Amino acid sequence: MTANLDRSQCDQGFMGHSDAVSAISSTSSMPFGKKIILHVRSGTVPSVDDLVEQFIRDGVRFVAVVGQDCARLEDMIDAAVVGDGSDSSRFILTSSHPGETLDEAVEFARCLSGEYAGDVEIVEFG
Repeated sequence: MTANLDRSQCDQGFMGHSDAVSAISSTSSMPFGKKIILHVRSGTVPSVDDLVEQFIRDGVRFVAVVGQDCARLEDMIDAAVVGDGSDSSRFILTSSHPGETLDEAVEFARCLSGEYAGDVEIVEFG
């Protein structure tokens, strides 16, 4: 699948940082939005497998990772989504943004269009 970047939509669909910060917990009943940015400050995140399963249940279509060790975390998310490869319906578009700021990752996510259009939700760890 290809994500389309449409710069005319880049100023739409951003939930302010303070409004969008979510805490991950096993008791959370609020579903995740369609587009997630994981902002990792310390490299510590909850179980990637559990997090990915919640993303899939909630219909998340895109996950960007920014911050400490973001490329490794993106690879772990990809591996958890694919699993043993037997379920072709499991798909989440991912990206990592090493050396970029949270604002740069938000800008990238905001520009995704088509099936990836929608609000951006920021989830912070650490």
